[in-house]
Amino acid sequence: MQMTPQREAEIQLVPYDLSWRREFELERNRLAGLCREFICGPIEHIGSTAVPGLLAKPIIDLMMPVADLESSRPAIKLLKRSGYVYADYRSDVMHWFCKPSLQARTHHLHLVPFESPLWNERLTFRDYIRKHPQYATTYANLKRKLAKEFRFDREAYTEAKGPFVKYIVGLASEEQESNRGKQRSGRCR
Repeated sequence: MQMTPQREAEIQLVPYDLSWRREFELERNRLAGLCREFICGPIEHIGSTAVPGLLAKPIIDLMMPVADLESSRPAIKLLKRSGYVYADYRSDVMHWFCKPSLQARTHHLHLVPFESPLWNERLTFRDYIRKHPQYATTYANLKRKLAKEFRFDREAYTEAKGPFVKYIVGLASEEQESNRGKQRSGRCR
């Protein structure tokens, strides 16, 4: 199934909900039992529902680490049988699922090779905006604007957030380099 811009459910952003963390934990535990043979690291809570205080679409995003896409292909059938819908979306970098349907989503599941560029980018973005509330606020404002502009086009909404995500990942990389430099110079004294 190819994901294409189409009229679908309107993008709804809601205030942060404390239950999202628990919903993630419940689904993570379920997936850990179901997909044990494919998992090669921690299942991560990503996306806006993973950032306390950030408004979000009320969809829990989970990123499950796999060794590679080819060897995790059998997980597609397994996840379909357990209620997930598979979509051939960005299949060059992940296996993507949602549930209960494409039109009414409560969960997104991303099977991503562990420590791949996509894996690292998503965690870097999440962690940076968790630590820097000013960027979480900027991101929330951008999301509001884009949700109005692309009300019925999730793909365009996601793509339009891309430059901000890259900017934040760049800031995080600069911060990491700066911290490494400070650690090196501190050792030499």
